[in-house]
Amino acid sequence: MTGGGRRQQRAYIGSFTAAGGRGVLTAAVDPDNGALTVLSAVDGVPDPSYLALSPAGDHLYAVSETADGAVAAYRVHADKPELTGPPTRIGGSGPTHLSVFDGHVLTANYGSGSVSVLPVRPGGGLAGAASSVLRHTGSGPHTPRQQGPHAHQVQPDPTGRWAVSVDLGTDSVRVCALDGGELTVHREIALRPGSGPRHLAFHPGGEHAYVLNELAPTVTVCRWNAAEGSLRPVGETPVLTGVPDGDAFPSGIAVSPDGRFVWTATRGQDVVSVLTPDAVGEGLRLVATVPCGGVWPRALTVDPSGRFLYAANERSGDVTWFVVDPDTGVPRRGGSVEAPAASCVVFG
Repeated sequence: MTGGGRRQQRAYIGSFTAAGGRGVLTAAVDPDNGALTVLSAVDGVPDPSYLALSPAGDHLYAVSETADGAVAAYRVHADKPELTGPPTRIGGSGPTHLSVFDGHVLTANYGSGSVSVLPVRPGGGLAGAASSVLRHTGSGPHTPRQQGPHAHQVQPDPTGRWAVSVDLGTDSVRVCALDGGELTVHREIALRPGSGPRHLAFHPGGEHAYVLNELAPTVTVCRWNAAEGSLRPVGETPVLTGVPDGDAFPSGIAVSPDGRFVWTATRGQDVVSVLTPDAVGEGLRLVATVPCGGVWPRALTVDPSGRFLYAANERSGDVTWFVVDPDTGVPRRGGSVEAPAASCVVFG
């Protein structure tokens, strides 16, 4: 406990149990230097690769990234989350991301190219089945990665009015509305063919969004209009220079809380890139790249203060933390903690 009876900040780390992961790890966060200390591990759910906390922070949700596809709910207390029941099937396969939106958990299902909607019960647990499964359609020019849809991420926009899903297989972003547990497409926005969008992060000002592309190592800058639920691409910036095609696979993107810096992680090259928005927010400039501290950084997370950056390095089995230079945004390696087959980090 910290002064005044407040619980010290915690980090939750997802992993791939099929590759030796220990399930969901809970770690203490040192507020002075960002260091992580693992406190516990909870197994019992296969491949809990991506995590999301409830708005109140009292429940943690995890996708089970398997062919069957499921979501597990944990009650957060003390230093070890507790499963509230068996995982809930989602009606989709290979879920890679989830978020909490308007009293529901949404999952992006890469394998089946769909987004599932699971109602959250008053106590924080999940209902017995998905209330809606929105199936994407389409394809792209990159073979074999784009023979069909591959939803990779779904999250609320900053206003909480829209759900935005990113599809690597169809080179598009869908803006969706949720009504009575049913998810419908409001608009579908096409990105450059073959770019393979993977993840999107909003600028804290709420008027721009950055889409990280996996098949072409770039970020697409978009103008976001929440009133209309519209997203308009306005530019594209490389996250690396001088890298041959097929040797770089961007994975994670994070924006500083003050909007001054954008960071991306790239597998294959195993680096973190630092980009800065221009004065009007519609262009990015690549400032620097630094080693990610491990191998195959699957996700990148900035802590709520914006002082520390975390890379979940899947193949080296660790999470590396960095201290962010407040003037340049360039991260300096602080240390790492063992986390076999690490896949994501969230803070609570």
